[in-house]
Amino acid sequence: MVLFKRKPVQYLTPPIIEDDDTEVWLIPQTEEIFADYEAYLNRMDFYKQSRFICQITGHSGLTFFEALKSELAGAREVEEAFPEALKGPVLRRVQFQTISRIDNLVDMIFDEFKADYYPGEAVTVHVVTGERLVGVVRDKTRFGNKLLPNGTLSEAFSRYFVSLDNRPLEEAVVDDNHITRDRKLFTKQVLRSFIKKTVTREAWTGAPWLVKHDVAALYHIDTRVPPNLRHENKIAVKKEQQLQKKNGNVHNADYEAMVGSFPGNGQRLPELKPAPKSHKSKQHQGQTKGSKLQFLHPPPPNISPTQYVQPPPFPTHPFPSSGIPHGAPPPQYSNFHNSTYTFAPLQAMPALPPPPPPIKYPIEDLQIAPRKDAAPRPPLKFYSEDTPVSTENNPARGSGILMESVGSLLETWTTLNVYCEIYQLDSFTFDDFVEAMQFASEDVECELFVEIHCAALKVLVDPEVDDGKVQVQLPEMDNDSEEERSEDEDSAARTVTPEPPPKPKGRTTRSSLAKAEAAEIKAEPVREPSPEFKKTHLAAEMQAEYDWVERLRKRDFKSGGWEVIMVGLLHQLSKDPRYEKTCEELLQKLAPVDQEPTAETTRQQYASLDINLRVKALQVICMLTIETKAIRGFMEEGAEVMTKYRKEKIQWQRDRKAALEELRLLNEERKILQPVIKVPSPEPSQKHNGDVKMNGVEAVIAEEVEEEVVDTDEDAHQGRSLRRGNDRAAQRQRKREEEQERKEKAEAAAKIPKPSKQLTKILKDIQKKQDYVKKCEDEIVTLDNDLREADCPRTRVLGKDRFWNRYYWFERNSMPYAGLPDSSTAHAGYANGCIWVQGPDDMEREGYIDMKEEWQKEYKAQFDMTVPERKMLDEGQTHVFNARQWGYYDDPADVDKLIEWLDQRGFNELKLQKEMKSYRDKIVAHMDARKEYLHPSEEKIEDLPGKRMSTRTKHHADHSAHRCLSWHNTTALHLNGHLHYDQPRARKPAASRKKAVEVVEERETRSETKKKEKGAGRR
Repeated sequence: MVLFKRKPVQYLTPPIIEDDDTEVWLIPQTEEIFADYEAYLNRMDFYKQSRFICQITGHSGLTFFEALKSELAGAREVEEAFPEALKGPVLRRVQFQTISRIDNLVDMIFDEFKADYYPGEAVTVHVVTGERLVGVVRDKTRFGNKLLPNGTLSEAFSRYFVSLDNRPLEEAVVDDNHITRDRKLFTKQVLRSFIKKTVTREAWTGAPWLVKHDVAALYHIDTRVPPNLRHENKIAVKKEQQLQKKNGNVHNADYEAMVGSFPGNGQRLPELKPAPKSHKSKQHQGQTKGSKLQFLHPPPPNISPTQYVQPPPFPTHPFPSSGIPHGAPPPQYSNFHNSTYTFAPLQAMPALPPPPPPIKYPIEDLQIAPRKDAAPRPPLKFYSEDTPVSTENNPARGSGILMESVGSLLETWTTLNVYCEIYQLDSFTFDDFVEAMQFASEDVECELFVEIHCAALKVLVDPEVDDGKVQVQLPEMDNDSEEERSEDEDSAARTVTPEPPPKPKGRTTRSSLAKAEAAEIKAEPVREPSPEFKKTHLAAEMQAEYDWVERLRKRDFKSGGWEVIMVGLLHQLSKDPRYEKTCEELLQKLAPVDQEPTAETTRQQYASLDINLRVKALQVICMLTIETKAIRGFMEEGAEVMTKYRKEKIQWQRDRKAALEELRLLNEERKILQPVIKVPSPEPSQKHNGDVKMNGVEAVIAEEVEEEVVDTDEDAHQGRSLRRGNDRAAQRQRKREEEQERKEKAEAAAKIPKPSKQLTKILKDIQKKQDYVKKCEDEIVTLDNDLREADCPRTRVLGKDRFWNRYYWFERNSMPYAGLPDSSTAHAGYANGCIWVQGPDDMEREGYIDMKEEWQKEYKAQFDMTVPERKMLDEGQTHVFNARQWGYYDDPADVDKLIEWLDQRGFNELKLQKEMKSYRDKIVAHMDARKEYLHPSEEKIEDLPGKRMSTRTKHHADHSAHRCLSWHNTTALHLNGHLHYDQPRARKPAASRKKAVEVVEERETRSETKKKEKGAGRR
């Protein structure tokens, strides 16, 4: 049956139709009839939802008709695949089973029937001659356990009479160990599908599995449900238990066993019930209340022991197992029953609450109880001067970087490195990028800073030789003619001749004229003085003679050219409300009103611009480049390449799985053919004069001594006797022992049988399969790396912790782990070298941390603290509170502490811990490389390549302390023959370079492609 929300779909009952001429609507698949068209449409809409499940195959996300079609097809396949001889026995075993999960039921049935065979079943038997013959089970005899003389039971076994195929006159009688069936016919998957097709179960706890009536009639299976398994009996038993619990008779069995043990008590004691309410006096009520308290408290001390027996704390047997203790008085049973005092009512004994169900992990991270004795999260470091919390040792103190700029720096660096092929840039480290953004000098230009701006600007507008088309949509600028036209219209409107006032009716007098003039003056609107427009920058004046678009088309970047282009672009973007605030702030610095609007002014202003404003300007143009066709095409191409890589990966995985199966079969054949080799145990080494024999060492010493004897003079014999201390007889004895050992080893090797030709062939095949499996695994690893580098549209996060902080390792996002291998700073060995931690966004913070007051009270009642208090406790001294705040880790020891701090019982931290463990070795290696790059040792400084000094100016200042000056854009030089900053040359790139780029295979990663392009350019 088709399932909806894991329950069978119930068909509607047909309506009662009195008139045969009534129009009805029919659903053929379910044979449901509708007299109302709206009801028919609603039912069809319900069936067309993709929320149904095929019961046999387990496929979900299907419409009802798709699930029904899949179920019918699966039923036919199961009917054909499942052995006919096993259907009846399996269904009889499944009938009335109360195992709730079908997985457990399938496991139980499979274990019982995998080594059991039934008449009519096709099997394979192993006869005495070693042959494997195929036949059909004709009969089966089951022998039970036998009691042996030693008191143990022998194992039960079966005998099968098998009619052999192609041998009508022969039969084989075999036991359980010499009969098998085809493993493909009886598997857990086939058994599960067969049970789903033929068995049903009602939707209440403890319901038995029932074989469908038509199937049960076919195989003569009893369908009468036992009384103890019926639903109404289960409900009756539950009601009786609840009633007993309500009346306080939970311990009736223990109570009756205790009371029934006393002599003379054949009848039950009367049940204690509260007295009915009556209108008695307060004095009488007080006396009654006092008498009732006697049942719960011990008697006063003046009561004799014969009149009172101390009630036990719980019902138990009255007789001690070892008799009455010595010196103790015998029990006074009569006085016990005749006394005023007796047991406390059983209602006073509260029933123990049921134990809570076990928690199934993982669960929500904040629902896990905090570990008060656990160490806090390792402290974060911050890249900005303004930190969310006060820190004593801030490494970014004095850098001038604000927290609001850290996210922009990371976003811009990631964009430039991921799309470095489009920008035609060498990859660069994050530390060099930040240093370049901070670099300020009028004598030396930082090539990294200049090239990233020029490369991004070139993507926005095509060169003049390619029609110079603008690749992004920009807001329109107000033309001067339109402004003049609007001014003329305003002046014309002001000089329109006013209409003559209407002539007054009747006789005109001086007083009436004066009144009319006063009314006109009063009716005229009072003109307010128009506010004067105050200019905040001179960006428009800079573009008056030479438009920024035209300058960019000609690639005129020198002598402040690219800075003027930036001013013009920001001025035009300021007309867009999204960029207005940022652009106006930048233009006030780059084109101030108190200086001449020239390119030199802009160049000087940009050289002294604050890093936070530089980041804003670069972020604006980088975000514009994302909208261009070049980068959009790069993303689409990457998606197509990823699809191809996924298909290749799936194929290699299938080949690996098939090869492993073949390897398993070959190993089984090898075990059969390979004889058991008994290696002779080594004899214990003999001792001479209490010394352990060391043949190899003494032989070497003997050779050295012989050489010394040859080269020495007559006194050599005396020196040798002093050094060795052994005579020649002992040496000859050792040589004879060594010769004897070599002979014994040779004899042992001769006794080992040589492998047969078939075994030798199988061993070669095994080696080939192992090599092929290794090749498949290598290809899968390569394809995984290719998929990672091709996934450029998104920045993947490592995961989130319990407080919804996001963790990033930017090297895993669509770039080689250490940057391009042919980059000018490839010797650094890393790209970013840090794990970055971003705070939760506003929705997560409001929904999970800064919750409503009543939710915080509920959480505090459960864990003795609110969520913000737990955040302060678990995170230690450093925190990030929102998505605009960033921290980082750059120490390998902190990585291990962070992995240990994460709790894998929570959903978020389980995924984060898994990702961090998988990348842990690479992360630590890059952190170590970053430390060595930022603080190199003396040997490392000597091995570094010479730093290039810019010669564009006459002054040569010493900037050897700046690492960013060692970066050089070799990619642009190899592809274009010049830097982005320089004017394009007249000659075209060599044809061999184009040819080398065209023959690059699609399977190559970007790092491999860059190597080949660089080699082709050099050739």
